[in-house]
Amino acid sequence: MSQVRIAIDAMGGDHGPETVLAGAEIALGRHPDAAFILYGDETRIAEVLKAHPKLAAAARIVHTDVVVGMEDKPSIALRRGRYKSSMWRAIDAVKHREADAAVSAGNTGALMAMANFNLRTMPGISRPAIAALWPTLRGESVVLDVGASIGATAKSLVEMALMGSAMARVLFDLERPTVGLLNIGVEEIKGVEEVREAGRILRDENLPVNYHGFVEGNDIGAGTVDVVVTEGFAGNIALKTAEGTAKQLAGYLRAAMGRTLRSKLGYLLARDAFQVLREKMDPGRANGGVFLGLNGLVIKSHGGADAQGFASAVDLAYDLVRHELLARIENNLVNRLPPAAPGEASEPAEAEGQS
Repeated sequence: MSQVRIAIDAMGGDHGPETVLAGAEIALGRHPDAAFILYGDETRIAEVLKAHPKLAAAARIVHTDVVVGMEDKPSIALRRGRYKSSMWRAIDAVKHREADAAVSAGNTGALMAMANFNLRTMPGISRPAIAALWPTLRGESVVLDVGASIGATAKSLVEMALMGSAMARVLFDLERPTVGLLNIGVEEIKGVEEVREAGRILRDENLPVNYHGFVEGNDIGAGTVDVVVTEGFAGNIALKTAEGTAKQLAGYLRAAMGRTLRSKLGYLLARDAFQVLREKMDPGRANGGVFLGLNGLVIKSHGGADAQGFASAVDLAYDLVRHELLARIENNLVNRLPPAAPGEASEPAEAEGQS
């Protein structure tokens, strides 16, 4: 593959093309072999591109008339924006192999609905999942699902374990990443039936997963395992709680450092250490949720991400394409999944709306 072709929803997010294109140019500086297709209002994009000549030389614009709003319900966005919106066209480029991955900072629920409708799930996958990179005391972990759908069967939890393991091998260069199921305790008798059954399958069946066992909420940040698997409701709450806690701690530190002359002096003496801490706590550092389980790569950037944050999402898309994540997931899934239970849904639930 000579180039990595990335389709960009230039109109998505809280800040639109100004931030999206600035982020794409930052990512281009790190990956000169990337090429971009920019979907959205051609006039507005062309105007913003004047400030980013390097990106302009590596990109082409495809005009679209419709923008999916951040507050649009997924069903309405799908009905109104299908075939015409910048979000849909970016995903469609992946389907038709005009692009290797799509990146959007737009409405999460709409993006998942469009991606699932257009790309469909891989054979054997009952529902897609959103996987996020999570900063830990040991480095980073993959956590999924963080909000694609509510609830999970034992089969879908096992699917996520297989997909998350493949993603961790790609991103962390690990031969056998450890996988844990998020639960209310580490004992095998604890938790709901679906989680216990998924644990039994991962423990007893001959699957290509290095299963650690159950993990609890405090294990996520500790980095106890390389991959944490949970259903989307709990995963999204955990994600938003962690983001809020990081902002809370940053606020405490700013207030404490400016309280007295002594604390200000202490800050100056420990400025390098505080800079490292700030980088560790920056959500933009690990920005980018991966829609796993689809016949194509779609990356969701946080809607409020700045240019550096959006660049991180593009970096993630580039790395997953270069390391052939989809092929690795398919290899993990072939003849490895347990059969679906009678009556088990084969289509994912509609994604929950998030920013």
